[in-house]
Amino acid sequence: MKYIKILLLSLIALSCQKPEPELAADTIIFNGSIYTMDDGNPIVEAVAVKADTFLYVGSKEGSDAFLGKETKVIDLNGQTMVPGLTEGHAHIMGVGYNLLNVDLREAKSYTEVVDMVAERAANSPEGTWITGRGWHQDKWTEKPEMTNGFPTHDLLSEAVPNHPVYLKHASGHAALANAKAMEVAGINGETPQPEGGEIFLSVSGEPTGIFNETAQRLISNEIPSATKESDEQALKLALEQCFKYGITGFHQAGSGPEHINLYKEFAERGDLKLRLYVMLNGRDQELLDEYFKNGIEEDLYNNQLTVRSVKLYADGALGSRGAWLLEEYTDAPGVHGHNVMPMDDIEEVTKRSYKAGFQVCVHAIGDRANREVLDIYERTFKLYPESAPKEPRFRIEHAQHFHPDDIPRFADMGVIPSMQAIHMASDRPWAIDRLGQQRIEWGAYMWQTLLQSGARIVNGTDAPVEPITPLASFYASVSRRTLEGSPDGGYEPSEKMTREQALRSYTLDAAYAAFREDRKGSIEVGKWADLTVLDKDIMTITEDDILNTNVTMTMIGGEVVYQN
Repeated sequence: MKYIKILLLSLIALSCQKPEPELAADTIIFNGSIYTMDDGNPIVEAVAVKADTFLYVGSKEGSDAFLGKETKVIDLNGQTMVPGLTEGHAHIMGVGYNLLNVDLREAKSYTEVVDMVAERAANSPEGTWITGRGWHQDKWTEKPEMTNGFPTHDLLSEAVPNHPVYLKHASGHAALANAKAMEVAGINGETPQPEGGEIFLSVSGEPTGIFNETAQRLISNEIPSATKESDEQALKLALEQCFKYGITGFHQAGSGPEHINLYKEFAERGDLKLRLYVMLNGRDQELLDEYFKNGIEEDLYNNQLTVRSVKLYADGALGSRGAWLLEEYTDAPGVHGHNVMPMDDIEEVTKRSYKAGFQVCVHAIGDRANREVLDIYERTFKLYPESAPKEPRFRIEHAQHFHPDDIPRFADMGVIPSMQAIHMASDRPWAIDRLGQQRIEWGAYMWQTLLQSGARIVNGTDAPVEPITPLASFYASVSRRTLEGSPDGGYEPSEKMTREQALRSYTLDAAYAAFREDRKGSIEVGKWADLTVLDKDIMTITEDDILNTNVTMTMIGGEVVYQN
């Protein structure tokens, strides 16, 4: 009788067990605020993931239908989940090398810069090049004596006399070299000024150490090339940074063949993981010839790598007065900035790219540069309608300052402004000195005006120009304040993005700009399971709390690549 009772209890227990579902999920995630960026299903309770895609998106009860014996269950415990964030414009090798070289972004004075370089020199063999990046004279709290608005090399050369030193400005569009570096490069007061750039000179006619725009190459060409080992180390560090900050996709703003091959090596052995969208270096004609002949490379190595766009440069940066303006700089009469690549060359590459089916992405910051690029795009679209891609989705990278007449042209032609909101937070306090009140108000950082006209904005950081964290740029997008919180109400507050617009610029519209809105950018059934988990709800918390938000998990294709 005892054994019969045990058998009956066992049979009852078995009958109560839930049968294994026909299609069991690998992972179910629930119990948090899940923002999907799907207009038809904007907030859900749970998602189920199978392999690398979303199997189910909806209620917690509905997800139970996919719960199997081997299903991993992740309880968000009230945290917030959004589609995986995409860095819309940055330089991945620069992110890594900024960690390997002297990182000057936090320096508050020229003296601090010199001290940091001197410390590195003290631990490096004499004659070794010391390189760094990130200084910005307009962000220093203590200003040294300057020439043409920039420091001179004297203090640096005195502190570090026996190592050639090359320090790139935060913008990447100017650099400071010490006397030893200029000696190695053979630079003196008689050196001819390069086209598209400038060697800054003192009143006595001697180089001050500042090399603007294309003049930088006079020094940088003397620096020994990076080794394969250091490139691998830099890429590894950059990937770790991306995952730590919730980045699942990355628009790489210009690469040559060596780095493209490195990305492929990482992807082939499964070490890339990041969805990397690569722009070709538009100055490398041999590289362009190869790709225009063979065609785009899309979703290689299990959807990790795509090469289908071309990066070009029309002008320089606003901080170094290299941005190309229609009217002279307010704080530099007679100066209009620089056209760093001849516009005829840009137009020729644009036409070739268009006919070959490649997207074109041109760096343009000043209103003259933006107008010239829009004109080229317009002529190209009209000239070759028979060979036009269905949607070329040409881009302008940075797109910081326009003449008001040119703003509607983005939506009219389907041109995508790739704008880094964090630049407004960092630059706006001094940008008014460069442009003046009127040009700032009617044409600088015009996010809401562009969105209302029908344009799609891609957001990002331009790292290593700025730190790679998307949350700082999200904060700048919705507050239009500096990271220190000024001014109250934000600069030109009518141009703020809503939080939904800001999140879209980091997700669905970033996917659109890379021709992949069908597979990523929102949490929907059938799309890749890329997601970012945050410890605060950035859609509802106060603006100030956004900067105190942390990434707690990053998932790419169903694989957790970072967990705090």
